Amino acid sequence: MTKESEDLEREKETLRERAMLRVYYAAKQGFCTQLLALLSDIKDEEDRRDIVNQEYYEEGDQMYTPLIVATLNGHQEVVHILLQLAEPDLEKEGCVKVHGELTDGATALWVAASLGRLSIVKMLLQHGAHIDRCTKKGSTPLRAACYEGRLDVIQYLYDHGADVCTANMYNNTCVMIAAYKNYTDVLLYLLAKGARVNEQAQCGASALYYAAECGHVEVCEILLDHGAVLMRNTFGLTPALAAAERTREPVVQLFLQRPELLTKEERIEVMELLGASYANDKDNYSLVKAFHYLLSAMELRYEDPENIIRKPRFEPVPAYEHWVECQTLQDLLAIRYNHNSLHMESLTIRERILGQQCPEVVHAIVFRGAICADNGRFDRCESLWLHALRLRQQNGVEVQRDLLRFVQLFSQEFSINVPIRFESVLAVLGACVDELRYNQQKMANPGPKDDVEAIADSYEMNIVTVLYLITIITKLLRREEGFARTEEQTLQVYQMVYQLNLMMVRLRDDQTLLHLAVNGVTPVDDFHTDDVCRFPCVDTVKLLLKCGAPVDVVDSDRNTPLHTLTSTLQTAVVRMADSNVKTVVKEITEIFIEAGIHLDAVNADGLKASQVCVQSCVAAFIKSYETRAINLRCLAARTIAQHRIPYRKLIPRQLEAFVQLHCTPKS
Repeated sequence: MTKESEDLEREKETLRERAMLRVYYAAKQGFCTQLLALLSDIKDEEDRRDIVNQEYYEEGDQMYTPLIVATLNGHQEVVHILLQLAEPDLEKEGCVKVHGELTDGATALWVAASLGRLSIVKMLLQHGAHIDRCTKKGSTPLRAACYEGRLDVIQYLYDHGADVCTANMYNNTCVMIAAYKNYTDVLLYLLAKGARVNEQAQCGASALYYAAECGHVEVCEILLDHGAVLMRNTFGLTPALAAAERTREPVVQLFLQRPELLTKEERIEVMELLGASYANDKDNYSLVKAFHYLLSAMELRYEDPENIIRKPRFEPVPAYEHWVECQTLQDLLAIRYNHNSLHMESLTIRERILGQQCPEVVHAIVFRGAICADNGRFDRCESLWLHALRLRQQNGVEVQRDLLRFVQLFSQEFSINVPIRFESVLAVLGACVDELRYNQQKMANPGPKDDVEAIADSYEMNIVTVLYLITIITKLLRREEGFARTEEQTLQVYQMVYQLNLMMVRLRDDQTLLHLAVNGVTPVDDFHTDDVCRFPCVDTVKLLLKCGAPVDVVDSDRNTPLHTLTSTLQTAVVRMADSNVKTVVKEITEIFIEAGIHLDAVNADGLKASQVCVQSCVAAFIKSYETRAINLRCLAARTIAQHRIPYRKLIPRQLEAFVQLHCTPKS
């Protein structure tokens, strides 16, 4: 091929790319006249089809074709032009953000249905769009229309062959959506067209379960009238129990009043759970209603003297003050006006009925603990929250918020000089280590439903949380009065911090705990935590080094902890007085030198810690240390770096890392 022909081909390709972009943006903005002109200029039909089927990527992993983006933005005339002049691929899939949620595998028909654009739905179907084409998660256009409650679109899709029984990958059906969203008109239509009422999602929930959980009384009535039964989900909860747990009193009353819907034992259980939930619900707290339903349930237990239905007995839970449930009417009446007893009775009942594996059991425990903290009962708060933490971790539920909540609690206690139980601190530190290890395992081997990015976010937040906790521990270890600990407990702290160092927990930029401990820009939670935790922190550095943190560890920009310390002093000055910062930097630098740090180590830009320092006086005394700390090994390594002498695979491997510490990446 000659140079002239190559130039001609390049020019044609450039013109084609420009045409593609102009077509896309005309479709996106609804510029009908411009789009008509652009398509008319493309004489070759195959080229025209290729251009309108081209994929375009937008911010946030979104991907569109001209047809999909025109549908998304409601440009009916643009859709008409594309269908008439360009014959686009109607089954082309995009990655579309609808109502703030990203949907992968969405066709133009799915987008039109999800947004209730009936006229576009009609056009697409008239041109042969597949009516039941699913997204990557198995959502059909009919399901998308159900989610928005668009009965007109639903009717049109059904009339043209859409299947009302198709479920998504989690086996969630259109009936479940209508029940959950409280769309009675949609629900009645689907049921009239043969949709099945007793299907169960993978979690075991039915349409009746979702409606009951959300408190939709009319929907529950419709479903029951159409043959819905009370099926249990994977945690053993029926719709009646789900309604009781959420304090949906009208729905519970509906179930109780339906003849022969519940057995006597089930009625007792539902009333007990409703009462117990009222006693510990953040939004619907009512001890009056709590006692009313607990009393009604107890009366039902003793209704037949010949057949008393007694409560099962379980091992008392220490967090509930070893509370044993009331067994008789007299027991219950005796605690009627004792609020704490009613709270513990209710927490015990909830755990008995829901079971420790049920994720819903924890919310009430956390709420009760928060109330205890607000009332100055910090010891009770610690016990309750630790119990909630253990339940969540044993069920594989993320505990990032729980861990941070403990840090805030300990910080508050420390600030107001309330005695902190060291065994509680140790338990939370152990939970932090376990959670970080669990995060690492999940990121290394994610499951099919795992969001790796979300796990990585939690991992980073847990790293910062454990740093806060270590900092609080260092302050507790210095405190002599009002704080009891044993040598064994202190040893446990060292062991767990040593484990963290072995795990090499790092942020995305490869900052370790040691980097964060000296980083003036390390984020500090502002709910009590910032009263106790400020960075750089000398004691945190000492503890990390004492427990095996490598002093010369580098981040992704090859900054050592000393680089991080000296380059973030401006923010540190804001958090503490200027004179204090200088004292802290001097002390940490001396600690690093004693631990064997190389002051002449360079980062990715070839700069030493003294060279990235933002304060000249600090840089000066670090340079004075450099002069005193020089040795022959460092001089040799710097000479190799300066003269770019090849060394990889020519010297022992352990020496390579040492030389690399003194070299830029290009050396």
